[in-house]
Amino acid sequence: MGEDSKLKFDNKREMDAAALSQAAYVLDQARQNVDDSEACEKALTYNQLLWSIIQADVSEETNKLPDELKANLMSLSIFVDKQTTKGLGEPTEEIFDSLININIQIAEGLLEGEK
Repeated sequence: MGEDSKLKFDNKREMDAAALSQAAYVLDQARQNVDDSEACEKALTYNQLLWSIIQADVSEETNKLPDELKANLMSLSIFVDKQTTKGLGEPTEEIFDSLININIQIAEGLLEGEK
């Protein structure tokens, strides 16, 4: 694949919103068949990896986000970790719904901040 096939973003906010939206899509696909434990595990693990990256980014001393926003993102990431652990043990539509909603709301907030 050539360089032209890669997605290009104008800024980090767009890239982060796209990553959260993609994770929401993957979670939604798994939610539609919670009996497929392999698909559920892959979706939950993918989303948790994304939130681990968010945790690391928010923890960096060089992160310029306001402290309150960083604290809120850390709280959300802890919630995502707990929901993921529950979902890996016993996936339910409700667990997936909560994770999907978080990702979509954060993605929308990132894009709205650009206006």
